[in-house]
Amino acid sequence: MAKTLELSFETAAGKAVTLTVDEPRENLTAQELFAGMQAIVDQNVFEVSGSPLATAKTARIVERNVVEYQA
Repeated sequence: MAKTLELSFETAAGKAVTLTVDEPRENLTAQELFAGMQAIVDQNVFEVSGSPLATAKTARIVERNVVEYQA
């Protein structure tokens, strides 16, 4: 089962942005996630179209099953 951590932010211009992390650590807590997201905002790590991330909105882990078939 594949897992992805999705971190949702809003830029200073009001645009929604989602960062994804493959195979996140199993024992992540909400407190750790939002502290990390706030650090990303505070340190101006990312910009989208010249606008820095301004607000940490939500975080979620998405699990999916992938079944591949060979011809």
